[in-house]
Amino acid sequence: MKYGRLLATTIVGSCPQPHWLVDHANLRSRLPPRVRARELWRVPEPYLKQAQDDACQLTIWRLERTGLDILGDGEIRRESYSNRLATALAGIDADNPGSAIDRTGKSNPVPRVVGSVRRVAPIELADAQFLRLQTSRKIKVALPGPFTMTQQAQDDYYHDDAALALDYAAALNEEIVELYRAGVDIVQLDEPYMQARPEAARRYAIRAINRAFAGTEGIRAVHICFGYAHVQGGRTKPSGYDFLPELADSEVDLVSIEAAQPALDLSILESLRSKDIMLGVLDLNERTVEPPDLIADRIRAALEYVAAERLVIAPDCGMKYLDRKVAYGKLEAMVAGATIVRRELCG
Repeated sequence: MKYGRLLATTIVGSCPQPHWLVDHANLRSRLPPRVRARELWRVPEPYLKQAQDDACQLTIWRLERTGLDILGDGEIRRESYSNRLATALAGIDADNPGSAIDRTGKSNPVPRVVGSVRRVAPIELADAQFLRLQTSRKIKVALPGPFTMTQQAQDDYYHDDAALALDYAAALNEEIVELYRAGVDIVQLDEPYMQARPEAARRYAIRAINRAFAGTEGIRAVHICFGYAHVQGGRTKPSGYDFLPELADSEVDLVSIEAAQPALDLSILESLRSKDIMLGVLDLNERTVEPPDLIADRIRAALEYVAAERLVIAPDCGMKYLDRKVAYGKLEAMVAGATIVRRELCG
């Protein structure tokens, strides 16, 4: 079975980082950083890598104990889902950031593109190899997608968003090829800006995603969401996506969607019959642990539109802004909810 078992469970990307590692007051007081934000780390530089390794190892073991079938490292070494990779590419002036309007409508410092964007060295490979050594379960690595990185940059070189996105995609492609060779089962591109800016996405996002995955051998995933619940400030999220059926034309195998908090109208999944679905069943705006029966109901609702063999169970989005006890409690409840439905299906 592609995902290891029926209704396999996983995380989307991030998990809460330990307070001894990251300054959470600083993290919560700002927009997610698009450029490097070294001031978030509590551990000084000579000891930071060792501290991050230790925190990653603890996170992976904790995720394994929840019963998840597909593991990540919780993005413990990252300041945000995107800035680590986006600032590691050639063609970026990391010392003199630009600015761009975030999806919240606020200006945020962003990478400034001053030359041809290309990958000059592996970026997430060592972390993926570390993750592979920690567990025998299937593993997943998330990377910022080419469309979203284009939207989160100040382009002083290309003056053509589509051309910039395709060069981001070519750099990602080199990274993805090496990640699969290192034993990563699923590589996921995080593309929240496809939902935030659907008209631009329709012009070139699918082309860029297909370029990023071209010629790769592994399960290819894309995550699309309405934004972190914490960053959105508890605002009501729409019950439908402005950009989702378009992914039917992509080379992606697995589409990760946010469904719990927005109470998504799941009939839209009928437009993605050629894709597997990673279904968000944990409302990350709700700071208590949902009961497994409620999660089971959310899974059953999706089964009206998606066969169980095509369904992977996950939180709505990354969990880095949650209290650690709540986050792992939610994941344990998610595993229990999936188990309830799996037993119903298997008899």
